Amino acid sequence: MSDWAPVVGSLGMAVVVGTTVVLRGPVGKALADWIRGWSKNEADWMALEARKHGIAPESDAVRGDLADLQHRVAELEERLDFTERMLARSRTDKVLEPPAERK
Repeated sequence: MSDWAPVVGSLGMAVVVGTTVVLRGPVGKALADWIRGWSKNEADWMALEARKHGIAPESDAVRGDLADLQHRVAELEERLDFTERMLARSRTDKVLEPPAERK
């Protein structure tokens, strides 16, 4: 067993040093962000990503504008549905007559 002790010790040290080097780089940072994300909800995570890319997090004015736009889109969807129903009904009401024979 004493013949293997230096080999096992060297391999153990190599694993520890290699792991330290890998976790200090971008892989470690990505892993840390991933672990940090466990305790955050979706809004917190989006704000963290926005700050990371230099974008200011949402303000109350932006949230208000977003709510207004969502309301307008909902109204447009209702109007589109109504228009589609009206067009579909007008198509079924008008049945084409067979063409008149030419003399």
